[in-house]
Amino acid sequence: MLEKALSGSKKYWLWVGFLLVVIFVGFMAYLRQYEEGLGVTGMSRDVSWGLYISQFTFLVGVAASAVMVAIPYYLHNYKKFGKIVILGEFLAVPSVIMCILFIFVDVGRPDRILNVLLHPTPHSVMFWDMCVLVGYLLLNFIIGWTALGSERKGFPPPAWVKPLIYLSIPWAVSIHTVTAFLYSGMPGRHLWLTAIMAARFLASAFAAGPALLVLLCLIVRKVSTFDPGKEAIQSLAKIVTYAMIANVFFYILEFFTAFYSNIPGHMHPLQYLFVGLHGYDQLVPFMWVATILAFVGIFLLLVPKFRRNEKILPFALVSVFIAAWIDKGLGLVLGGFVPTPLEHVVEYTPTATELGVTFMVYAIGALLITIFYKVVIGVREEI
Repeated sequence: MLEKALSGSKKYWLWVGFLLVVIFVGFMAYLRQYEEGLGVTGMSRDVSWGLYISQFTFLVGVAASAVMVAIPYYLHNYKKFGKIVILGEFLAVPSVIMCILFIFVDVGRPDRILNVLLHPTPHSVMFWDMCVLVGYLLLNFIIGWTALGSERKGFPPPAWVKPLIYLSIPWAVSIHTVTAFLYSGMPGRHLWLTAIMAARFLASAFAAGPALLVLLCLIVRKVSTFDPGKEAIQSLAKIVTYAMIANVFFYILEFFTAFYSNIPGHMHPLQYLFVGLHGYDQLVPFMWVATILAFVGIFLLLVPKFRRNEKILPFALVSVFIAAWIDKGLGLVLGGFVPTPLEHVVEYTPTATELGVTFMVYAIGALLITIFYKVVIGVREEI
């Protein structure tokens, strides 16, 4: 079926060419990082996780969001998601691959990743994070590719796929839960030391991921004859709405706990993110933009008249997606390092090399999504 991705319009090949150029430029930046070490990044002794790990954390949520299509379709027989479920699975696969690549580039010496395989440590959360990510990648690829191949031949998927589908549902929840445990198990970082970290991760994932999926469905409908279905898009938009409300609610709980208890260690990271701390306020504009976009997105999605208007819907979904990305892709990780255990404020700014490598990974993900979706569209139009 991959031959479907080898034919397309001029715009399709221009898009693919653009992504390949970005990948090449980013790879040159990565070669510089590999040659000179992580000293060319903005990370330091005090901020040991930067842009790479923050993007990994965000994308795990995007990958996990496929379950919000799988549960209604496979467990509750919601047939309206029949056309969209394969798109969710093929969004999850590139998302997990990007997660793995961000870990790869963050290690510095990629050969050290082999230590996780050669010397497994079951008491380490990182070991289990690797297991659930690789397992989820394989599950979604096998399920999606097998189901699409069967559909092309006019047959239902083989019976052995069904247990894998049911297994993938709790597995999707596990990948973000285990990632949350990486953070909430660190007693020295007060922003992350919360029992609802996993719940926050899942809520933001079930908002940002389906939001991106709906945006991709709207693009697919515009550039091809394949229509995922208006009712399916509206149902996913409702899921985004209530997941984002839950995400904001959980954030408010964190504020109440920190400031009502008046514990300095819990207050300082939130103060740094939203008003600045000791004159350092690098992330304040980003966090207020995220706050405004979150409430704007919720309002537009909550009002049926606005949600059903497909000129307003993309703006609402982009607002939710950007808000979730700033929260988890910037604020959560970087804010967790402020202040340091010695009560110092050390701010982090990504270098041009980091930005180049980050764009490379995202371009690889975009290219994979393009290829997978081109195959899906080709098969659907062929039937």
